[in-house]
Amino acid sequence: MKKKAKIVISIIVALAIITVGCIWYMADGYKPYYPAMTEFLISNKIVVQTIQSDTNKTVYTPAESDCGLIFYPGARIEHEAYEPLMKACAVQGIKCILVEMPLNMAFFNINAADNIQKMYPEIEHWYIGGHSLGGAMASLYLENNINKFDGLILLGSYSTADLSAADIDVLSVYGTEDEIMNADKYNANKINLPEDFEEHIIKGGCHAYFGMYGKQSGDGTPTITNEEQIKYTAQLISKFINESVR
Repeated sequence: MKKKAKIVISIIVALAIITVGCIWYMADGYKPYYPAMTEFLISNKIVVQTIQSDTNKTVYTPAESDCGLIFYPGARIEHEAYEPLMKACAVQGIKCILVEMPLNMAFFNINAADNIQKMYPEIEHWYIGGHSLGGAMASLYLENNINKFDGLILLGSYSTADLSAADIDVLSVYGTEDEIMNADKYNANKINLPEDFEEHIIKGGCHAYFGMYGKQSGDGTPTITNEEQIKYTAQLISKFINESVR
């Protein structure tokens, strides 16, 4: 075998190994971890339905609602880890659609929100948001679909899309102990949000506690419980949406 052919084969093999390694790394993400049955998980006030299509979606439907939230999960986090938050929001009267992302990475399907709104004509006010990378990808989707939504919800996240002139409401929430989100980038990208965007900083909250998947590598040490952060976040989201639709 000629030397050039051997080099080409070696490069192909190396790329294949790297590709497989990357796919394994992304797919083998943080799994749902519920150390105790929370009030949100056992609530009988909502109906949970899984829709299987190009991208699986789990829908959390309260008894009555005219507001909907499409939610993108964070990087390498299995979407079921956000079920407690989605249920907590649904208990507050918000219809929540949790999207499962390919390989647990939202940038592989930024347009996952396509066609969801058509499925629920009874919803008058729509919001999109997400956690960490999911929030960033939700903001990119919103940039090209600005007229379809009333607002954006960012949890431990920021928008790299310029939404500063958009006629939307924005809620940004993060914890004081969050050591995953890059604070410098967060502050630098505030310019991409409308001047009147709403910001809440959860004292003692961390990056991982917007979902329930245990401790995230590199995160800070929270001084509140996972359930407390989720409950407070759901209250903030509910208040934000209620004030937004007035």
